[in-house]
Amino acid sequence: MTRWGLGLAALMCLTPPGSRAQGGVGGGGGGARVTGHITILEKGNKPSPDLGDAVIFLEGPGPAARPATAEIFIRDKAYAPHVVVVPLGSTVRFPNLDPFNHNVFSVSEPGQFDLGLYGRGEAKAHTFTAAGLVRVFCNVHPRMVAYVIVMANRWYAQPAGDGAFMIADVPAGRYKLHVWHERVATELMKDITVTPGGEGGGGAVDLQITLNARGYKWEPHKNKYGQDYPTNAGLERY
Repeated sequence: MTRWGLGLAALMCLTPPGSRAQGGVGGGGGGARVTGHITILEKGNKPSPDLGDAVIFLEGPGPAARPATAEIFIRDKAYAPHVVVVPLGSTVRFPNLDPFNHNVFSVSEPGQFDLGLYGRGEAKAHTFTAAGLVRVFCNVHPRMVAYVIVMANRWYAQPAGDGAFMIADVPAGRYKLHVWHERVATELMKDITVTPGGEGGGGAVDLQITLNARGYKWEPHKNKYGQDYPTNAGLERY
């Protein structure tokens, strides 16, 4: 998934396997657990409001999860949830709950799509057939953005609101750990080794991850035609 090309000064500390996490089975599959906690450094040392929008995943061979159907609602000129992680082949629906039209689209390679203009009470959907990060915009409202992250295997997680996460039932082996967050310029990547899990086998990897979002600045994007939005965009009454 290096195709994501995400633009971080990031710090990461790997605690020796098994030193902070209990070994054992995470969900009955006999694999190990990759657990940890994410912290984001903010301007003025403010608390992070969106730790749960981070995505942690392991790059390596493994079975894909079963495709599913997810929903990203359009309400008050915003997408909710803001970040959705789905298995390869999944479908995402975009119900419009606003009393005016929206045009959901993406130009992300290779997951481009355009659902066209549709109104309140309608829902359109797209099926994601390529792994990677898909940035989703609205051709009417430039501040609307969502992220659909499509996973080729099932070794991924999003942290809780306090930054804690766990990926269960990971087979022993070497993996490249990825940590992504919208407000961190460069995707963090780190090689890790997962030891065998199971009874008496330990098999836990505990990670303390610090991301630096102090330099984040929102950048405007183009509309679906590759042009700037109208100068009143964001100030419109609908």
